Amino acid sequence: MPNYVIERDIPGAWKLNHDQSHGISQKSCGVLKNLGPQIQRVESYVTDDRINCVYIAPDAALLREHAKQGGFPANRISEVGQIIDATAEA
Repeated sequence: MPNYVIERDIPGAWKLNHDQSHGISQKSCGVLKNLGPQIQRVESYVTDDRINCVYIAPDAALLREHAKQGGFPANRISEVGQIIDATAEA
């Protein structure tokens, strides 16, 4: 199943406190549970004004539905072509 990176533009994302980021994560998990096992969040990275999330899903349409149901932005959804793991290069 393909991996995707979702770019979520959220002004001041890096200022979210633990309770706020935990609340967003819990909302996401609830929507994922309703959508079924074919979609999974792997991890998320918070930067200045964006949260970049890595998901496993059959297609981008399901990721857009997750964003819609959760009320999350999904400004850009990109399928991962390959993963280059520097730790595996040694």
